[in-house]
Amino acid sequence: MLDVRRMEILRAVVASGSMTAAAANLGYTPSAVSQQVAVLEKEAGIALLERVGRGVRPTAAGRLLIGYAAIISRNVAEAETALADLRAGRTGSLAIRYFTSVGPTLVAPALTRLRHEHPGVRIDLKLIDSEDPLPEVEEGNADLAIVVRPGLASRQGIRLVHLLDDAYHAVLPTGHPLAAQRVLDLADLAGEPWIGSEPPGPCLDVMLDACAAAGFSPNFVATSEDYATAQGFVAAGLGVGLIPRLGLGGRRSGVAVRRVRRPEPVRTICAAVQETTLAQSALRTLLDALQEAAKR
Repeated sequence: MLDVRRMEILRAVVASGSMTAAAANLGYTPSAVSQQVAVLEKEAGIALLERVGRGVRPTAAGRLLIGYAAIISRNVAEAETALADLRAGRTGSLAIRYFTSVGPTLVAPALTRLRHEHPGVRIDLKLIDSEDPLPEVEEGNADLAIVVRPGLASRQGIRLVHLLDDAYHAVLPTGHPLAAQRVLDLADLAGEPWIGSEPPGPCLDVMLDACAAAGFSPNFVATSEDYATAQGFVAAGLGVGLIPRLGLGGRRSGVAVRRVRRPEPVRTICAAVQETTLAQSALRTLLDALQEAAKR
């Protein structure tokens, strides 16, 4: 197999016209240059240089290899430039996965900053509400995913960056007797008909685990995977429910929202990225922007 480094030495010898001149330009000894060319000729199985007076010139095989060496050198330079652009966030793409309630509050302002600071980066944005988006990152299909996790336990190769803790609030019809209280114990809702607002997954698990800690299992009479629709069911008097604070941005009339305690259900929202991608400038900017949006 031909050694690319030795092909570059051959190219330097031909450009310089002699082993001695090439050695001076490369910072090698003449004997080291001669040895490397000899090994390359052995790899090629044919003479690459011929002597002309005190210098050398390439054979047909030597000219062939020098042409390929120039192409390889050009390709390597282009690759180095492309990598530098990718590291600096001037080019490339970011695949982002998120769920509905973090879209307007976290993702939108973060993308605004990302586009401003890295206008050359293409964004692949996909909404995933019905499934856990973490496997998308683990399998390399996404660069970043907004996920719900009860803790920041490490996963091999994955960095979980805490964004915020999003507490669930009770949502009741405005005329409900419990609406007169400012804060409710979760157990106060045990005997009520419930409106489900979460699909199966981490968010629903947070609600069910809190209810179990309060000593009951909710009696769901209607379900919706959309917070606005769930509020509509509550406003119509069909039942009560829990909706996270981020999901109450479009609060509708006819419902009362109250804090919950003992326990207070809270979903921990994180950004998940692969450890190996953190060197990308655009991805670091996106993470910073998400944390900044979460603080606001």
